[in-house]
Amino acid sequence: MFALLATQLGSLVGPAYACGCGAMIPDGFSRIGVARETSVLRWDGRIEQIVMRFRVEGDARKAAWIMPVPGRATVELGKAELFTDLGRLTVPERRTRGYFWPREHDWPFSSGSGDGVGAAMPGAGAPPVGVVGRERLGDFDVARLTATDPDALRRWLEANGFTMPAGLSAELRPYVDQKWEYVAVRLAPRDRTKALGGDLDPLRIRFDSDRLVYPMRLSRMAKTPQSLGLYVLAEHRMEPVSPIGGAPPTVAFAGTVTPRDSVAELTGGDRPVFLTAIEQEFPEPARIDGDHELRATAEDTPYRRAVYHDELMTVGGVPAWLLTVAGAAVAALALVLGFLGAKRRKARSGRPLSGA
Repeated sequence: MFALLATQLGSLVGPAYACGCGAMIPDGFSRIGVARETSVLRWDGRIEQIVMRFRVEGDARKAAWIMPVPGRATVELGKAELFTDLGRLTVPERRTRGYFWPREHDWPFSSGSGDGVGAAMPGAGAPPVGVVGRERLGDFDVARLTATDPDALRRWLEANGFTMPAGLSAELRPYVDQKWEYVAVRLAPRDRTKALGGDLDPLRIRFDSDRLVYPMRLSRMAKTPQSLGLYVLAEHRMEPVSPIGGAPPTVAFAGTVTPRDSVAELTGGDRPVFLTAIEQEFPEPARIDGDHELRATAEDTPYRRAVYHDELMTVGGVPAWLLTVAGAAVAALALVLGFLGAKRRKARSGRPLSGA
């Protein structure tokens, strides 16, 4: 009983690591989890921009995460309306799909009706940790760092209020070996009495890159299943090179769009661009084995997800099945009556004549 109680208490107060691009750790014994991570990727072949937004839940008042990037990054606040505008562009197509036989909500089974809807790198003589810049952006404390030693990077983060998990050094080693840089973010709302929750303000990160990459390796430290949504704005339809340990990615939308408003601001104009919306689930984050690298597909095949509304087939307002059954009944009755009539006529024709 004591072991069971300890396990339950541990699940209540233990930190919840949950962040698709890094490791999000709350302060003390508080809890935080990322219910959904949605990011917008813009790549023109030279420069990559990532606008990310997290939907968090828990009781933490402070938390931190770190995101490795392949080049020198700039960071600023993004615009929440970007996600609204992209959601409007990728809204599923609504279609009506007819069905013939009545279902449980149709007459005669029910009297009601229902709806069916369904950059510079650190040199050999660089210090173990270099501070490129540190800014306060809204409720975020952002540090842009270089590092040649993962243990030194972890010590710097902890000394500067960025609480990180114990196994971070080992997970950072591949990035240090590749001479990547880092964006460390401390979530510290100005209202210190308010717990973190709901949709956080987006962050916009920009860096030079000759390939489209979305850092995911640190997500292997997450303790809960992860859900990722990506909007990719590029010259062509894009796809992940591999599922990197998650469920197979699915495409929710693919097509050429004309940027407007916040989307045009991100792409740098209203020139048509190809938009790909990708969704992926990570039921077992520990299986994540790398970062997402995205490539152009063989063809720019458009796709829009369809949401079907099932509707009973009718003719002139009368259910088609009822007309069919009634017609079949009338035909059967006519057949029976014809058969009986023919039988009576045959019987009469076989009678002897009177007076014979």
